[in-house]
Amino acid sequence: MALALVAACDSSIHYEDYIVPIEEVYTAVPANEFLGSIGVNSSIDSRGESLDKTVECMEYIGARWIRSGYTATPERFDPLIAAGVKFSISVNADDQYNDEEKIYLPIETAKYLKERNALIAMEGANEPNNWDIYYNGEVGGGSHSWVPLAELHRDFYAAIKATPELADVDVWTISEAGAMVDNVGLQYLTIPEGAGCLLPAGTTFADAVNIHNYFSHSAFVAPQDNQTWRAADPTSACPVDGLYGNHGLTWANKYRGYSDSECMNIRKVTTETGITLSNPDDWSEGPINEEVQGLMYMSCYLAQFARGWEYTSMYILRDRSDESGNQSFGFYDRDYRPRQAAHYLHNLTTILADDQSIANPGRISFSISDKPETVHTLLLQKSDGTYCLVVWGEKYLGGTDNIEVRLGNTYSSISVYDPTVGTEAVETLTDTNVVPLEMSNKPFILQFR
Repeated sequence: MALALVAACDSSIHYEDYIVPIEEVYTAVPANEFLGSIGVNSSIDSRGESLDKTVECMEYIGARWIRSGYTATPERFDPLIAAGVKFSISVNADDQYNDEEKIYLPIETAKYLKERNALIAMEGANEPNNWDIYYNGEVGGGSHSWVPLAELHRDFYAAIKATPELADVDVWTISEAGAMVDNVGLQYLTIPEGAGCLLPAGTTFADAVNIHNYFSHSAFVAPQDNQTWRAADPTSACPVDGLYGNHGLTWANKYRGYSDSECMNIRKVTTETGITLSNPDDWSEGPINEEVQGLMYMSCYLAQFARGWEYTSMYILRDRSDESGNQSFGFYDRDYRPRQAAHYLHNLTTILADDQSIANPGRISFSISDKPETVHTLLLQKSDGTYCLVVWGEKYLGGTDNIEVRLGNTYSSISVYDPTVGTEAVETLTDTNVVPLEMSNKPFILQFR
């Protein structure tokens, strides 16, 4: 698990922008762990999607996992498993199945995936504020009492942990716990003593919180500088529907949960985020065109990982063809035409490509003098020892900043990559420890060893 305090300093002061280095010595995070955090939402072979195309798209963009529902025929996952794709699957929480099936059908699918080393986690109900949930003959969720929903997830968690094959599998919370009508305790992983919830203290629902922190929100409409960095903030400073509003102080009825400091350190994942294009008639026009969407998708994965999110799943791999409205979240449109986001993520994952985590990541020093607030860093290391220092900008309102990245040692060769250009180095510097960069709204990757 990479709780990426990005590059964890030996000595540091923690505040709004996470880390102010004093000694400027950083420990790298395995590049393979960052790559493993990159996921997408997909129905795989339903809702107009083609299994063959899903495999092809996943292989191209380099995403490592899919957020999907369970299935009674888990063999449908086999072509994706063969391509190295893993899955999170969720409990069923609609009214089409009886209570026992709600819990045990996803467990059977999970066992199939776990046997094939293709299961990341089990997930709670998807946005149960938007529809009714039925459990133990009672209706819950939506505008009803959430007690039946909480009881479902209490029992779902217990059933998974009681299944020998799945006892070590992570369980993620429901999404949008902040919408709770009554204080059932779903803002907690385990309800603490003195919380005053309707379910008793000690009730456990999950191992990690699960958020839909879409980085463009009615309170933070894109484009803004630091669009994805601020949306990834786990504290009360987050301007979107984020972790704090769901598990700190719930957004609907202000039930108390975790403090800011607890939100920073709690295990957390994102199972939906993304942005639609501005102009449904001409997707090359508007403030959020395909270029900006592609840039924001790259920076979103980077910002999320850098701020401690273990997994991030973008909504969505391919635009929905069975829904109306502006279906333009996808890396691919409904005809499987790749958008710029697909090409940029392909380039990023290809440049960073690695398939195993280095056992003992190295430590280096680096600094950026007068670092603009829109510039961020993530220090990775490949299993062959190569360092990959990702430096990205989130200046989406225009303008550039000229910076110098100063490394603690001189390196015989430093290769500079720009994933908006391609997968080959755009510049190679020799016998130096200084890399000048013009920063705007894209990442650069400095590779050296």
